[in-house]
Amino acid sequence: MRVGDNIASIGKISAFAMLFALCVTKPVQADDDVIPPVVEVPAGWFWQGSDAVERQYAYQIDEQVYGHDLSRRNRWYDIEGDKWRLHLLGFKIGKTPVTNEQYAAFIKDTGHLAPEMTKDEWNRQGLIYNYDTIQPFLWSNGTYPKGRGNHPVVLVSWQDAEAYVRWLSQKTGKEWSLPDELHWEKAVRGSEGTFYPWGNIFEPDQLNSGDRGPFDTTPVGQFEAGPFGLYDGAGQVFEWTATSAQAGYRIVKGGSWDDRGCGVCRPAARHARPEHLKHILIGFRVMYRD
Repeated sequence: MRVGDNIASIGKISAFAMLFALCVTKPVQADDDVIPPVVEVPAGWFWQGSDAVERQYAYQIDEQVYGHDLSRRNRWYDIEGDKWRLHLLGFKIGKTPVTNEQYAAFIKDTGHLAPEMTKDEWNRQGLIYNYDTIQPFLWSNGTYPKGRGNHPVVLVSWQDAEAYVRWLSQKTGKEWSLPDELHWEKAVRGSEGTFYPWGNIFEPDQLNSGDRGPFDTTPVGQFEAGPFGLYDGAGQVFEWTATSAQAGYRIVKGGSWDDRGCGVCRPAARHARPEHLKHILIGFRVMYRD
């Protein structure tokens, strides 16, 4: 083959490769109503974690509401990182947790298993809630419960949430992910390091928790938390993060509609759950960086 022929062949191959790459990476069209709306969290410093004063406050409000010191005896809040100031680059994060309606688009598009569970599957998880308790949250034949399209999706494992963000990345051409613990905490708490997104005093009217009811998920977007315009960061549902606690476990954040007190609803609070767990108290939100 002559040099000119070789160059021409290379040019054809390169052109084909470029065309192939465009076909592979071009995002699939997605309706705006199935893409979670986001808020922008600007680059900057923030306070993460808690100090002894905040942890003591959390234990005290738990004791006041529950009438026992179980959280203190089990040292639930002692695993929080000591308060420190760090800098994060800017990012965008879901304005609310992912809803049933948004998750349904993923189910329809991929055939991924919907949040449906048999009684035996539920009981094998060893949770304190009986199977009757989860009926309002169960999907049927790939369809979410009637009237709950704008409620946060629950009964999804960490692996389910990861599958969703991979699909969303393909749909939009953006690098979506689950937020890690640091990005989640800054987005919900803000920069000043207050105990709660709204300040240092627990206010049950500011979130969906067991203190006020209705002891159920509610439509998203009713409880704005923090200075960045994010909703439902405290209470409503715990949220999966990308942060690993140990092999097979991920950190969840935020508290839930079933919690009272609400020491566990503070953004600094954290605990780990098995990645395969599907719980009526756990959902997720998503984020990306430009």
